[in-house]
Amino acid sequence: MSYEKVSQAQIITVGAKQTVKALLNNEVREIVIAEDADIEITSIVIQTAEEKQVPITIVSSMKELGKISGIEVGAAAVAIIK
Repeated sequence: MSYEKVSQAQIITVGAKQTVKALLNNEVREIVIAEDADIEITSIVIQTAEEKQVPITIVSSMKELGKISGIEVGAAAVAIIK
C-alpha cells in the first residue's frame, strides 16, 4: 500500500539526508521509512518528522523502496512532497 503512495506521488525525495532537508523546509506531506534500514540512518529522519508532525509510514524493504522510487539501490527513507 505505501509503496503505491510513493509510486503515485508526483514529487519525492529519496534518501535520509534529502528527506531531512525537505522536512526542515516544511515541504513534506508524508515520510516512508524502510524497516530493514540501519536505525542510525533513519533515527534522525523519524525524529525530525515527529518534530514537524509529519506522518510516518513503515515499509518492509529498502530494496523495494529504492526500486519504486526509481533508483537502482535500496532507499532508507523517502519523502512524499506532492
